[in-house]
Amino acid sequence: MDDPPFFAAEWLNADRPMALADFRGRVLAVEVFQMLCPGCVLHGLPQAQRLSQTFEAADLAVIGLHSVFEHHDGNSRAGLAAFLHEWRIRFPVAMDAPGTTGLPRTMAAWGLEGTPSLVLFDRQGRMRARHFGQVADLALGAEVMELIREARAA
Repeated sequence: MDDPPFFAAEWLNADRPMALADFRGRVLAVEVFQMLCPGCVLHGLPQAQRLSQTFEAADLAVIGLHSVFEHHDGNSRAGLAAFLHEWRIRFPVAMDAPGTTGLPRTMAAWGLEGTPSLVLFDRQGRMRARHFGQVADLALGAEVMELIREARAA
């Protein structure tokens, strides 16, 4: 999917609002999560942190997308900011814009099933993978490395 729609209502851990196009030239991993989702807290976000620590920033960018589709009252901006601070999540995190169908706009546009989800984009900004639930670190590392090597060979 070229130029998939991305609807960020607000950004945390970022100096300015961003678009997917800002990450062109690097492979991009987007961790889609809710802070009240146990799978996100126990698996998805720690894995995203490992990705950002393992690969060179020139090759891979990692961002979060907080997509709330349940427990809306417990998912405030202030709560998310505190959560990111306490869990030491330093990469940029977008707050997905609310949708009209019960799903946040980006989550619906990308056809995601829930959280945690990990979405990978190649250096040209094309969506190349959507993973729902847990992904083994070794399998994900190999997938990311393949996208990085693919771009280097081009």
